[in-house]
Amino acid sequence: MAMAASACKGLLLMALAAAVLSTASATLQYDFYSSSCPQAEEAVRNATMKIISANPTMGAAFVRLFFHDCFVKGCDASILLDQSSSNPQPEKLAIPLRGYDAVNTIKAAVEAVCPGVVSCADILAYAARDSAMVSGGFTFAMPGGRRDGLASDLNDIPANIPSPSMQVQQLIGSFAAKGLSADDLVSLSGAHSFGQTHCSFVTPRLYPSLDRTMDRAFGEALQSECPRRGPGGAVLDNNKVKDPNALTNQYYKNVIARQVMFTSDQTLTSSAATAKMVQDNAADPVAWMARFAGAMVRMGGIEVLTGTQGEIRKVCGATNSGS
Repeated sequence: MAMAASACKGLLLMALAAAVLSTASATLQYDFYSSSCPQAEEAVRNATMKIISANPTMGAAFVRLFFHDCFVKGCDASILLDQSSSNPQPEKLAIPLRGYDAVNTIKAAVEAVCPGVVSCADILAYAARDSAMVSGGFTFAMPGGRRDGLASDLNDIPANIPSPSMQVQQLIGSFAAKGLSADDLVSLSGAHSFGQTHCSFVTPRLYPSLDRTMDRAFGEALQSECPRRGPGGAVLDNNKVKDPNALTNQYYKNVIARQVMFTSDQTLTSSAATAKMVQDNAADPVAWMARFAGAMVRMGGIEVLTGTQGEIRKVCGATNSGS
């Protein structure tokens, strides 16, 4: 019975993700590599599973990389480019993200079966999807066909990445600028059920006094982990209530309990519309999984390069020209 329920859940999520493809990008396709590299998605999945099994924190790292990639210059793997003469200030210099070496490992596994065929942008999208399978127990179809960009500039970040200090209307505007809805915003915020952050992003809510929207006991516990004059780079688990490496709807229960890290989390209860979405996702984990799947597919279609645009990188950290 449990296996049947699990299978039905997977079919539901895949069907819902498929239904939203037209809103993601008409140029992306499911099973994009079915002819050119039939083993592509399996190779990504196997490598991703191995990486997360060895280090459970990496599931959240892949999802966060995918989010940052798509919101800055679209889903073109610009977040993966290293510093070079043509990209002297790449995005990765600005934000302390994890997972770059892991993505390179996945790329190497794919190159071993299909050299020069699968883009780093698609590999990152598939790895984020497979992170939901390993860390959340659900999966969905992710279209492919993205190509890799040639440029990366950290100066593009401030105007594109939502800040953890944003209020709900600012967040809605930030997502709307990418073609995403308020429902997508709330659904994707569920990724804060797992992963890590740093004290420097949390201390604005702790000092000089506790944010009144934060649960007092929760805030005082955070103050002990992030002292006022302590190292801002100290690492915290996003989810202090349940398993910090599980992608679940626990995030929404934490929001309701006022036990979340960022202003951008707690502010979701300050609007009647988004507060209702938070309540719905807290009450129904399978419905949230379906919404999360659809939002991931839509996010994966932001400003993509396709056809002959961009290139298929040989390695994810450098353009093929090497400059």
